[in-house]
Amino acid sequence: MPDIQIPGIVISVLEIVLAFTGAFIVALWISMIVWTFRDARSRSRDAFAILLATLMTLIFGPLGVLLYFLLRPQVTLAELYERSLEEEALLQDLEERERCPGCSRVVENDWVVCPDCHTQLKNTCVKCGKSLHLRWGVCPYCATPVSPADGMPHSHEDDVPEILSPPVPAALKPVAPPEIVPEPPEPVVGEPDPETAE
Repeated sequence: MPDIQIPGIVISVLEIVLAFTGAFIVALWISMIVWTFRDARSRSRDAFAILLATLMTLIFGPLGVLLYFLLRPQVTLAELYERSLEEEALLQDLEERERCPGCSRVVENDWVVCPDCHTQLKNTCVKCGKSLHLRWGVCPYCATPVSPADGMPHSHEDDVPEILSPPVPAALKPVAPPEIVPEPPEPVVGEPDPETAE
């Protein structure tokens, strides 16, 4: 049997192809390790789970990535956070919905009376017909003053507080100077007292 001679150039090309293939496999392996680490970190806060997933890919390569795909959590932490924000917004929306003070039924914004218990929820402006909150004293749509108690318009004179005149100060009276009572002179030593002398 004759010996097959492989030309040197073919051997050189095969060596280059094998080198590139080996480098590609190593780069792919490192990329799988890095991807597994990042993906595990985005899906879990548990340091042990992240380390285990990374070591599984490091040791088993593509089989480790396959095992990680089977065991990894379904959602990322960012998706969990977005879901919690959505749920919180829905709950806040439910809490902000207006309820009837009489029967606690959820009422619409434009209802004037509760259909269940007939509690008055809002007033109606007699001028423009818009719904007004019970606590409003003026219609914000047409500026008609509204009595909060009965929903009927009232005159502007009711809004003006009674102006009280300032108190008149009392007239100042002149104050008389205090009386000065002279003190009796002190007896001089050696002289007899004129009162006792008599």
